[in-house]
Amino acid sequence: MTFADLGLSPELLKAVEDAGYTTPTAIQAQAIPTVLMMKDLIGIAQTGTGKTASFVLPMIDVMAAGRRRALMPRSLILEPTRELAAQVAENFEKYGKNHDLKMALLIGGVQMGDQLKALDEGVDVLIATPGRLMDLFERGKILLNGCELLVIDEADRMLDMGFIPDIEFICSKLPETRQTMLFSATMPPPIEKLAKKFLNNPKRIEVSRAASTNADITAFKVPVKSRAKRETLRWFLENDLVETAIIFANRKTTVRELNQSLRRHGFRSGEIHGDMDQGSRLKELDRFKTGEVNILVASDVAARGLDIKGVSHVFNFDTPWHPDDYVHRIGRTGRAGAKGRAFTFVADEDAEAIANVEKLTGSAIKVFGKEDVRVDLTEVLAKAEATKTEEPREERKPRRAREEREEREEREERPKRPRREKEAPREERKPRGRRQSDDDEPVAAGEWNGPRPSFLDIGFD
Repeated sequence: MTFADLGLSPELLKAVEDAGYTTPTAIQAQAIPTVLMMKDLIGIAQTGTGKTASFVLPMIDVMAAGRRRALMPRSLILEPTRELAAQVAENFEKYGKNHDLKMALLIGGVQMGDQLKALDEGVDVLIATPGRLMDLFERGKILLNGCELLVIDEADRMLDMGFIPDIEFICSKLPETRQTMLFSATMPPPIEKLAKKFLNNPKRIEVSRAASTNADITAFKVPVKSRAKRETLRWFLENDLVETAIIFANRKTTVRELNQSLRRHGFRSGEIHGDMDQGSRLKELDRFKTGEVNILVASDVAARGLDIKGVSHVFNFDTPWHPDDYVHRIGRTGRAGAKGRAFTFVADEDAEAIANVEKLTGSAIKVFGKEDVRVDLTEVLAKAEATKTEEPREERKPRRAREEREEREEREERPKRPRREKEAPREERKPRGRRQSDDDEPVAAGEWNGPRPSFLDIGFD
């Protein structure tokens, strides 16, 4: 099957071909004809299977006929995060380049001026986050009674973020005679209830079992002590042929600290989390997409729906608190038929969390080091531990102390320059309470036992 078999317009097919796509995914093949027939739809598919294009493509053809009016968007797409909203907007720009459609992005974290101007001129497609949409609606800056089509994307994420009351309010302000589509990778009971309340006899499309993981992703769990996570992560980044990677942590403070640690160790990393303003978040994503950095440390703000090509690895530095987040996190790799690897660090306190993940997905996650590994981690760690045990005490001194001691020894081995006549004998210049050499004998309690400062060797007239 090709996109030409789905009933899309020639102009749209040309845009899809220019984007490099010829064969639709399973969710696209089933959803696109349904949307073109103006039916309500519930789409359930694992992340990374092309859900966005399954509603963007037919919406472009559906919206091609009609006239836009000021303050009254003709269609509405609700997204849980700014990043997802911006990504959907990019899809509309890419696929709708041959159509005379006007699209507006309504998100928080940016100035309202341009957004209000676009609404005043009239838009065919409005892509919004619930918070900003509610804000403008309550100010009377937008009317929803002309909306012909509604898309609720990442519905389960909306539930997690507490947006369901806002969604219900927004739906109550829309015309009853509209087309509604709901998409999600998982379908918990509250979302089912929402669908029954606001969708009219929807067609349910489920191309994979809810909460299932992508078969193109090789997933492992890595038993590790909490204090050894950073060292273990650096080992993987250096040894598992990592091209690009997203590292997820549960807390924003962990994201910041981990990024700083990786940069100190010479890795090209960036960070993205909820405390950053929208401009900074988009800038970091652009740096990652363009290859300026190849490692992105992120909170769950990046776990849902972000489509970044070529991500070879995903690391769960922290086992996710919510099992659904595991499915979305590792779905950032193995996209569009590519292969990916995912590693979840499991500390002793994560036993319950990882058990909930395995219960949700219906399969046990393989333990790294037992099968399908590129390097035997167990053997490497054992050798590293043995090296530490056998290492002489002198070699385990801090690097700076060792370097200063070596410089001091090298200086003492050099031939001494003749003293000037007026220069006092070295014994007379010896500072009170100091020994001739720091290495001659054990140091008494309270005495300085660090490297000898070089300025003590300089004579004065």
